[in-house]
Amino acid sequence: MGKDDQLILIVDDEPEMCWALEHILRKTGRRVIKALSGQEALRLAEAHNPALAFVDAKLPDMEGLELAGRLRELASGLRIVVVSGYFYKDDDAVQKALSEKIIADFISKPFKNEDILRSLP
Repeated sequence: MGKDDQLILIVDDEPEMCWALEHILRKTGRRVIKALSGQEALRLAEAHNPALAFVDAKLPDMEGLELAGRLRELASGLRIVVVSGYFYKDDDAVQKALSEKIIADFISKPFKNEDILRSLP
């Protein structure tokens, strides 16, 4: 199955955050699939091969940066953006993930719609 350039995976354990991101992204014509856990995200990514994933840094079953690494192994071309109210962009773990190209971008919560839109390919 080839990569779907219009499909975006949202991974956040807060349904309200999933809804907010979905609302922003659907206005751009993208299609969205959502996961509330890391394991669910891995299953969806394998089944649907999305082009982009917005991943929360803190999930109930794994850290967002760990999930990013596992998603990267699953789909090397997947663009991953971590969205977090827990980490900051200058945190060592975030900087390491950015420099190693595990994640493509980092957005702090609370975010503006423009922050999300700027991360789109």
